[in-house]
Amino acid sequence: MKKIFLACAAFATMIGTYSCTKLDVPVESQYVTSNFPVTDADYTALLGTIYSNLSSSYAVPYWRMQDMSTDEAILPARDGNFDDGGQYRQLHYHSWTFDHPNVISVWQWGFGGINTCNRIISVINASSSSAAKKASSVAEVKAMRALYLYFMMDLYGNVPIITDFPVTTQPANQPRAKVYEFIESELKTVLPLLPAKSSNAATNVGQYGRPTKGMVFALLAKMYLNSGVYIGTNRYQETVAMCDSVQTNTNYFLDAKFRDIFLPTNGPQINETIFAVPYDQQIPGNQFTRFGFFYYLAQAYGFNVGLSIAMSTTPEFYNRFNIPGDDRTKTWLAGPQYYPDGNGGFTSQPVYYPTGTAGVPANTQINIKPDLILTGLKPMDLGNDVLNAQSEGVRSIKYYPDVNIIQATRLNSNDVPVFRLADIYLMKAEAILRGAAPTTINGDAQTPLTLVNKLRTRAHAQAATSIDLDGLLDERARELSWEAWRRNDLIRYGLFEKEYSLPVMGGKTDDLKMNTDPTRRLYPIPSTELKTNPNLKQNPGY
Repeated sequence: MKKIFLACAAFATMIGTYSCTKLDVPVESQYVTSNFPVTDADYTALLGTIYSNLSSSYAVPYWRMQDMSTDEAILPARDGNFDDGGQYRQLHYHSWTFDHPNVISVWQWGFGGINTCNRIISVINASSSSAAKKASSVAEVKAMRALYLYFMMDLYGNVPIITDFPVTTQPANQPRAKVYEFIESELKTVLPLLPAKSSNAATNVGQYGRPTKGMVFALLAKMYLNSGVYIGTNRYQETVAMCDSVQTNTNYFLDAKFRDIFLPTNGPQINETIFAVPYDQQIPGNQFTRFGFFYYLAQAYGFNVGLSIAMSTTPEFYNRFNIPGDDRTKTWLAGPQYYPDGNGGFTSQPVYYPTGTAGVPANTQINIKPDLILTGLKPMDLGNDVLNAQSEGVRSIKYYPDVNIIQATRLNSNDVPVFRLADIYLMKAEAILRGAAPTTINGDAQTPLTLVNKLRTRAHAQAATSIDLDGLLDERARELSWEAWRRNDLIRYGLFEKEYSLPVMGGKTDDLKMNTDPTRRLYPIPSTELKTNPNLKQNPGY
């Protein structure tokens, strides 16, 4: 199904660019009177650009800003390789500037998505479709516009609110609290017009990757949990209420296997997914295997393409995966490596470096080392010998490597969840620990310990006997690693500025040191935007 949905998105993107190079053909790349949206297929194609834009940058550029700026993910240099002008270490050390590539590209991605939403709303409003069809379609687009704006508010703080198309006046920043209020109002307005997750599989296929009531409830829960950061007022009881609203729909429930949620074959059959970004090997975006796998394990996992060896996690973060029996620990490659058993575990057959690997004796088992030991010769550099430096850094296979990966694209077909039921449990648990009253859902008492142990039971992990806020943050790390929420969590906990890089990386001298200024909780307004729009004002500290 995701192939069909993304094909529509790709087609919409293609026809949007075709007329730029063929100036003497009839205008068919935009909807006009002769080809206005009428059927459901027309509307799917019309809305496709919203989703193709979302997938284009969510799984790596946007993810980098949320996770590589924390202890959860790191991309060190290997004797200068993979440094790429220092952009990854700048994220890790919080030393980015307003001309950082991701700062610029993610702003353009987010507001490009918002502009696309505004354009499509104008097309729908001018169409001859029925009032009911217009209303439901506009609601879908406004929900997506609110999601894009939430991403921008979370990253950049005081951002413009843009609802017009075309834009005739250069927009100014709005206070973060006003942006928050606008998103909340939009979500509440569209909520009655959006579909709910159904028990009908065919219906859910059509809804997959598109806004539903559950997505709105989840996004509002995320906003309310972070209200202290966004507007200076805590709204924990409302967080619980939104989580309850998701849970009362019994069509959301935990899947039996944690691993299944992230397989290349994931999709609308995953029961706990509330909203995901669909991916396909032909649709740019999901490159987790390309950047985060370990190159010399490719054949053991059933594929043979050129991959990176660079992206990993920090020892400090990996040390949280310490619960006996926890399936979530198997999402990391650490220690001596063995062939996968096909069921999310490993066999007893060692994986050796391929014969002829430079500098490696024959029959040498691959051994991935958690510690990252700086050489001190170049910034955030580990060196590049195979048995040591290249093998340093635990790798993630949470988005399980796709055996059908092809050299031409090196893309994963794993869909990436944005909101899922596990996060709803953990958000509710945190809100209750922070003072909200617990509730009962479908006869089930919702206490923080009960909610956490639901996830541990699913993961076959030893049950917790108690839970506090610090323990809950660790549980979020185990459950939601590499799902683009770590920065958000650390800021809410007041830990985003915690210095962890140098001590856990071997204590070698480095030219760089983490910037612990709290102004780094917001990214700067990009230099490119400030140059073209004098109404924008830079965030403090830049």
